[in-house]
Amino acid sequence: MRFCLLLAALALGSPSHANDGFGGLAATGLTFGQTDAVAMEEEDLFISIDRIAVDYVFRNLTDKDVTGEVIFPLPPIHVGYILESQWNLPEDPDRENLVAFKAVVDGQDVAVTVDRIAVIEPEWVEGRPLAEQYDTPGRDVTADLARLGIPLTLSADKVIAAMAALTPAQQAEATALGLAEFGEGYSFPAWSVIVRYHWTQTFPAGQVIKISHAYENRSGGGIFGWSHPPEDYMQTVRDQYCIDDGTSRALVKALAQDPVDGEVYSMGMSWNIAYVLRTANSWAGPIKRFKLTLDKGAPENILSLCADGIKKTGPTTFVMEKTDYVPERDLEILIALPMTN
Repeated sequence: MRFCLLLAALALGSPSHANDGFGGLAATGLTFGQTDAVAMEEEDLFISIDRIAVDYVFRNLTDKDVTGEVIFPLPPIHVGYILESQWNLPEDPDRENLVAFKAVVDGQDVAVTVDRIAVIEPEWVEGRPLAEQYDTPGRDVTADLARLGIPLTLSADKVIAAMAALTPAQQAEATALGLAEFGEGYSFPAWSVIVRYHWTQTFPAGQVIKISHAYENRSGGGIFGWSHPPEDYMQTVRDQYCIDDGTSRALVKALAQDPVDGEVYSMGMSWNIAYVLRTANSWAGPIKRFKLTLDKGAPENILSLCADGIKKTGPTTFVMEKTDYVPERDLEILIALPMTN
């Protein structure tokens, strides 16, 4: 029995185009096409500002081995947006292991293959779940870029140089293929780069297997301001992260700045972390034991998210535990930091 197993990290739906914010990546867990063969017995998920780690226990429910290619594709990273705004990427965005991804199976490190492809992403649809947005990553244009001599780079300088080197005929071809837009002294790349990690994995018949993975959290964020009661334009953020009255007051206090002309402002920094939980529903049955641990980084930071049963376990840590868990919504986590951080 064979399948294609995906460990997908999805992009945030609205890349930042302003100086007060930066784009980033969302993440998800192990998934593949709906199966009744393998059950997720345990998921232990850890999320902090700079790191995500997950420990799984899977059980093959059948009397046959299940083998397939395990894939971890980072989200489509739009090259044009990198040119227009800041992104939370490594200092060297072309390093092979972009997010320092590491996988372990039954206590042994796994040799992971890394490759890159370029795609033209499908149009974003407002209101659709993150997981559904990237069921199809888009049209593969890797060969088209190679023919035009454009590298699969995430470096803004290299992209600009490659676009400038195109001849008028190549510009016309790129335009016809939907790869870019050109004007007088202007060019805008329309493709995205996907970095993929993958390895071949077998789930032995009737047995349990433990898979762990960890990688750098490259979430988006930016300047964050708040008032209590929230202004009308803040209602969307309040609903997105379930900011209640207590948290709203805590945000104002934690982010308070020194008075300017007699006015007191609450302004700081935010991390906007997204993690797609509902992909877990593609495994056989519910998650028998689910544990989420959140670390907000510093005691003075403020954490808010929509989740039931969150308990504070330390100065910076919070835990949620569920049994026979069927995720009905994805995680969207706000961590607000005082400007002094």
